[in-house]
Amino acid sequence: MRITSITRVGFMIGAFAMAGDLQAADAAPHSMTGCLHAGSAAGSYELTDLGLADGPKSVIIADSSVDLTGHVGHKVELTGTTVKGADDAAHTMSISAMKHLAATCP
Repeated sequence: MRITSITRVGFMIGAFAMAGDLQAADAAPHSMTGCLHAGSAAGSYELTDLGLADGPKSVIIADSSVDLTGHVGHKVELTGTTVKGADDAAHTMSISAMKHLAATCP
């Protein structure tokens, strides 16, 4: 009985550690390239035309430490982390860096 309880506690600790690792992996910075558009709400943005066969078709920008205003309609590479958005099905990011690639979108 005592061994079973110790085993259960060990298993639970391992499961929590693995869940923490998965959350940390989701929070890892990554980059997405596409066309920057103004969102439906004032001051909001969306990245479209990602050119991915699989994966998201667009990225909702939750917030940004970079001023994106002058880059609407441009092809950009945005770097940031995935965050929980209002729509669980949408890929939503918090942006920490931007690289301007072209003055027009394809």
